[in-house]
Amino acid sequence: MKKSIIIIISLVLVITIIVGGILFIKNNNGKAPKEKKLQTAEEMQNMLNTIYSNGKVELPSLENAVIDVSDETQVNVYTGLKSNANVEELVVSVPFINSQAYSLAVVKVSENADIEQMKQEMLDNIDMRRWICVSAEKLYITNYENIIFLVMSSEEWAKPVYEEFKNFVENDIGKELEKSEIADIELPPEM
Repeated sequence: MKKSIIIIISLVLVITIIVGGILFIKNNNGKAPKEKKLQTAEEMQNMLNTIYSNGKVELPSLENAVIDVSDETQVNVYTGLKSNANVEELVVSVPFINSQAYSLAVVKVSENADIEQMKQEMLDNIDMRRWICVSAEKLYITNYENIIFLVMSSEEWAKPVYEEFKNFVENDIGKELEKSEIADIELPPEM
């Protein structure tokens, strides 16, 4: 009697495990559920450290900083957003020497925000010539869930960093936006 109860319980456990495994595979296409990797400023900074540590591109000495999102001016300078209303976190990466055209911003936006509208506003309003004597050549913007990623610099710095972000989030990104800055600097007539 005891032996048959043990066998029945074992069969029920095996069937439960098999059914659970089939449902897991069916619902997740064989992939483990994704964790939200970028919900805090610390996680955003860790992501940047991971991207920069790959060694695929030699970048200038950079400083990662958490920006106070209540400072609307700073939010505007780093993102081009005219309002800080839907910005929950902002982490930036900029060179120690300001005369190098490189700027990266990771923006966590509130759940109810129109992320596509915010990305377009960033594309339209970011100042790609904000440095003295230099300008960013290329701007890339995309998002992962409620995180907007913006990088602008020379093509040789911006593109690899942008690609590493996409790799970091396993290419689970939204619409990609990009812009090129055409330099039409007027020289004095004597030059």
